[in-house]
Formats: sequence, structure tokens, C-alpha cells
Amino acid sequence: MSDAATDPVRRALWLDALEQQLRPCLPPALSPHCRLGNVTGGKLVFIVDSPVWHARLRLAAPELINVARSIGLAATEVVARTATATVPPDVAGRAVKPMSEASRTALKAALDSLDDSGTDKDGAERGGASPGNRRGRGKR
Repeated sequence: MSDAATDPVRRALWLDALEQQLRPCLPPALSPHCRLGNVTGGKLVFIVDSPVWHARLRLAAPELINVARSIGLAATEVVARTATATVPPDVAGRAVKPMSEASRTALKAALDSLDDSGTDKDGAERGGASPGNRRGRGKR
């Protein structure tokens, strides 16, 4: 790989190693809900799951700054960014459960009972809801 291609990889590996050093300093309840996203200037940028963890990270900031300084970083501030719409790992890894034969039969029967024409089997108009008939009553 060229140097330009390896720099982001090296940076990602460095950030991961740094996170492994800082993670033990986080409170146990906070640790699974935040990760180190970047180090820029004197800022440690963490990404958290929700505003609640944002507040808890602020409380842990002095300890994180001290540990970062002890390992050679010129950290002066902890910044928290709240992630938007993350998928929890347990939801992302779930396998789709196949539909049972009874469910498939019931769904097929329900779909077969629907008729797009708006009439019942005898050809009479149904009294269902329509744009001009919101309450499902027939025309008066």
C-alpha cells in the first residue's frame, strides 16, 4: 500500500489502541455506551449513544484528561458527540425467523379475502371507509 493509503489505517489503529488505554478509566455503566472517535488538538472526542451518556461522560472528563496526559497526550478537554440512529448490536445480529405454516395460511386467507374493486362477492358496494366516507358508513 502507498503511504497515503496507510495513514488512515495507522491512525485508526492508533485510536483503537488509545481507546483501550482510556476505557478502564470510564465508569462501568458508561463504558459500553461510548467510544473514542478522534483526538484533535487537545480534545478527546468521544461518541456516545444518547444525551444521558453525554452527561455522564462530562462527569468522567477530569479523570480521562489526567489519564490521557499520563500517557503522553496534551489533552485539555473531553468533547462528547451523540450518535444519531445507531443500531444496537443485538438487533443487528438477529436472524430473521421464518414464518410458520399456520401464519402463512392465515395471511394468505386474509389477503385472498381482500378485493380491490370495492365490492363484495355479490357485487354490492361495501360500506367500508373511502376518501369521501371516513367513518365507514354508507352514503346517506
